[in-house]
Amino acid sequence: MATPQGDSGPQPHGSPAETESQLSSLLYDLSQQVQMSMGNMLKMIAEIDQNSAGIMEEIAKCKDSAVEKKKALEEEKEKFQKSAYAVLDMLNNTC
Repeated sequence: MATPQGDSGPQPHGSPAETESQLSSLLYDLSQQVQMSMGNMLKMIAEIDQNSAGIMEEIAKCKDSAVEKKKALEEEKEKFQKSAYAVLDMLNNTC
């Protein structure tokens, strides 16, 4: 028996209400997964921020230490230069 042109036969995916329910469930699950992923990303961002703050603090300490060492080396250089000039003056005066 042939089906009339307006009748497309049985619905393979169920009624429209079932399809809508399945889509709603799928969208809810997807939104939950997205929300969990975003929460995990926010946690990672917070960890990265915390770690970068620690790294920046260490860099600042190292920079301060390097500046102090440079200053000490400059002072030592000046002392050696003064001593060397003093020795050269003594040698020039004795000759």
